[in-house]
Amino acid sequence: MALSKVNYNSMNVTPAASKAIKFNSSNNGLETGDLGGQLQLLSTQTASDSATIDFTSGIDSTYKEYQFHYSGIHPATDGAKFGFQFNAAGQSGFNETLTSIYFRSYHNEAGNSTGFGYVTSEDQEKSTGFLILDGGVGADNDQCTVGVVHLYNPSETTYTKKFRVFTTHADVNDFNANVFVSGHVDSTTAIDEVQFKFSSGNIQSGTIKMYGVL
Repeated sequence: MALSKVNYNSMNVTPAASKAIKFNSSNNGLETGDLGGQLQLLSTQTASDSATIDFTSGIDSTYKEYQFHYSGIHPATDGAKFGFQFNAAGQSGFNETLTSIYFRSYHNEAGNSTGFGYVTSEDQEKSTGFLILDGGVGADNDQCTVGVVHLYNPSETTYTKKFRVFTTHADVNDFNANVFVSGHVDSTTAIDEVQFKFSSGNIQSGTIKMYGVL
């Protein structure tokens, strides 16, 4: 079968109410993901001076990818580090063995310090600790952290469970930082629970939404 091609330069794409070309538009109440997939909102949790935010249901074989979108996460303790951990099915304690890599870029508010590089102090090598997602979030009224955690194929039992994270935060030392993290849970057991918390103090405010990716 011949492949039909369209000459973009010959197309009239002038916006019109009845003649709009839409890509990855919302459909039937679904939102769009960063890779073009549609997101089904499964759960929303809002912190109010909360020790942790836990997702202990809804992570199963229904979706091949789950995303956790967190926004406005504000610490009660200045400089506390935000992170997460998993529970394998049937387990407790949020202490699965993790291996991860950690890159950070930053630019301070004074405009005289920038950088990008691998941060060995924040990666994990077969560690059961919480995966850190920032360098320490400031507790000023206008400071918070936001980001997206991607968890892939949490219910299959052949491979280790892969995850990746992008986050940006207002650092305690008054600079903006972007953090890129990826890694895996060093287990082939299904993952069905996720917990978020700060390294010290409570989550004063903020929201985390869990989506399944269609």
